[in-house]
Amino acid sequence: MRRLRIHAIGVVQGVGFRPFIHELAVRFGLSGFVRNEGDGVRIEVEGEPEALHRFQEALTVHPAAARIADLRVEELASHGDRGFTIEPSQGPSGDPNFIPADIATCPSCFRELFDPADRRHRYPFLSCSACGPRFTVISDIPYDRERTTLAAFPLCPACRREYEDPADRRFHAQTTACPNCGPRLSVLDAKGCLLAMADPIAVAVAALTDGRLVAIKGLGGFHLAGDARSEATVAELRLRKGRDAKPLAVMASDLDAARVICEISPLEAELLQSPERPIVLLRRRPGA
Repeated sequence: MRRLRIHAIGVVQGVGFRPFIHELAVRFGLSGFVRNEGDGVRIEVEGEPEALHRFQEALTVHPAAARIADLRVEELASHGDRGFTIEPSQGPSGDPNFIPADIATCPSCFRELFDPADRRHRYPFLSCSACGPRFTVISDIPYDRERTTLAAFPLCPACRREYEDPADRRFHAQTTACPNCGPRLSVLDAKGCLLAMADPIAVAVAALTDGRLVAIKGLGGFHLAGDARSEATVAELRLRKGRDAKPLAVMASDLDAARVICEISPLEAELLQSPERPIVLLRRRPGA
């Protein structure tokens, strides 16, 4: 039996890395632990040499949003551990350069969002270990729920069961929530007064369709939204922002919708569909 200590440095917190390591260790029959530390993720694994070799090879196929800058490996004396655990985080605050970007809603969460039978149906703040807000909610690292803005929302029993189940994709998902325990939508008027509205999204849609501007507050900031096809609406947005000529970002529902107004190369399409969903500068189609 051998034991290895592996220190992973890079964007390895807030990207589902600990659940990924837990799954690998269980798959290869290894014991030990994984935990977040101020300067990365510490892994200690113990088992047969061949299993450890396969574990190290599998580390290269990490979660898509992870960016491993360095892997430091050292041999330790065998401890005779049994089982593999995710330990509480340790260490002082780490390098803010290694805080991940927000990650766009994954296909699994997207299916839940529009499934009337799912308990997160139309819940706008759903996420899992593979997606959701990261940069905009982290207050410090090591990355754990108590060091995010979600700390004010304790998990309900159903979410807690998912969080503690190694077979669940929300295993150790720090930003997970549902309508019973997470943030909720509300509507405020232009003076900041709360309005009693049963469906805030429907109210926002109606306002946008009517040519009005809507400030949509997410977990980390605001989208100032308006109908990009309305010259009057865009002019009003520019007036309020004091932004006469600088380009504004245009949101599209998918690639097909974006291709109606823009030319999109394969590389640009890859960027638009990447986990970070960045703003991408595209060439406008003639007459768009």
